[in-house]
Amino acid sequence: MRGEDERSGSLFSYVDLEARVGKNHPLRAIRLIANEGLSALAGDFSALYSPIGRPSIPPEKLLRAMLLQAFYSIRSERQLMERLEFDLLFRWFVGIGVDDAAWDHSVFSKNRDRLLEGDIAAKFLNAVLAQPRVKRLLSTDHFSVDGTLIEAWASTKSFKPKNGSNEPPADGSGRNREADFHGQKRSNETHASTTDSEAKLYRKGQGKEAKLCFIGHALMENRHGLVVDTCLTQADGHAERVAALHMIEPHADRPQAITLGADKAYDTEDFVNELRSMNVTPHVAQNTSGRASAIDGRTTRHAGYAVSQRIRKRIEEAFGWIKTIAGQSKTKFRGVDRVGWAFTFGAAAYNLVRLPKLLASSA
Repeated sequence: MRGEDERSGSLFSYVDLEARVGKNHPLRAIRLIANEGLSALAGDFSALYSPIGRPSIPPEKLLRAMLLQAFYSIRSERQLMERLEFDLLFRWFVGIGVDDAAWDHSVFSKNRDRLLEGDIAAKFLNAVLAQPRVKRLLSTDHFSVDGTLIEAWASTKSFKPKNGSNEPPADGSGRNREADFHGQKRSNETHASTTDSEAKLYRKGQGKEAKLCFIGHALMENRHGLVVDTCLTQADGHAERVAALHMIEPHADRPQAITLGADKAYDTEDFVNELRSMNVTPHVAQNTSGRASAIDGRTTRHAGYAVSQRIRKRIEEAFGWIKTIAGQSKTKFRGVDRVGWAFTFGAAAYNLVRLPKLLASSA
């Protein structure tokens, strides 16, 4: 018998969110790992808030909502709150009831400075990796490093002379007028962005266009390709190598040598010598384009060098996910600190997406 198409929205309904989410839903395993990492940060959260006053929205719920924003490529906090208003799966993951109202989107802006001050993104990344079952998956001997460009929110039209002179001619009217920079020499020494003064003009290679951007750096362990450390710097030619030394140093404090894989951009004599002084074997790709490589047969003759060169490319998978899925290809934040916080949190979200399958296969 055909059922009747009854439309009634006024009836009461008792909804158990736990029963509405499938037992095999991938977010279940992710939520368990994320909650364990957030529980480890309870002391850090308490230090960020005053012991008196009106209770705020728990930072754990804010961070779980931000994880959903990264997982589902939601462009803004306003859209995230609209989704949280009607999506039972989102409400279950964040930890709010069916009858609870979604927050105002401005809550994220007001709490971002507090989370930034406590360096919560990096601590959350470390808390996830420090869990015993996750720690067993990590390699402590072999690592890879690389950097990727994060396009700044600032427009190239905001890149103006520091002394305010020689403004490029503009056509039309309005706040977003056409500008012609043809024939004008612009550099970071003489120009700066009026929108984001920390963004620098940089190009990826010969023949590529120059953009205002930052450089995000990641350190990956080679066993399963998980990101173990990140940082973000202003864009310049030395930033990748300086960041690599900074990230690998804590892992090199051991009697046994470790390896670090990298691409041709890291093949410089000072970088290679610095790694060797830290008891790190430089598995860096040789750059022989019109020059002599700093990597010789002492390194390339070992079978491990070829293995590192093959595995190091997996770091591009992390960059691709962080920039495409988590929305960090063109950042919506300004300044190194805020952009770096979002980049690190994106790396933590990437690890959470991969960990359930890795843990299941290892078990």
